[in-house]
Amino acid sequence: MVLDSPLEFRHYAEDYEVGTQEPREFISMRAEVGVLTRNVVFQGNPDTSIDTEYGAAIFMHSPGDDSLTFRASDCEFRHVGQAFKLGRYALHMHMIGAVHTSYIKNNAVN
Repeated sequence: MVLDSPLEFRHYAEDYEVGTQEPREFISMRAEVGVLTRNVVFQGNPDTSIDTEYGAAIFMHSPGDDSLTFRASDCEFRHVGQAFKLGRYALHMHMIGAVHTSYIKNNAVN
């Protein structure tokens, strides 16, 4: 990717020299920057999810015999997950087997 305009926000980056003994050591401080928006968005209710800590959840369940395939890639998940509810994560594959054909990759969870 090539930037065609300046970044909107400043991104901190600096190397620090630490210690007094030779050879000197350096700590490299860099910000992680990533694109968090996607074309496909799955979201809970934006009006209530934050206050109630009760967002949307995608729950996959099978007898454990690899009879279920779930694939989620390049999606954005907003207002997801349910606080204080065991197993109510944003994305939850529950006992679906060895997941040879399933995956969750390149997603953004906000």
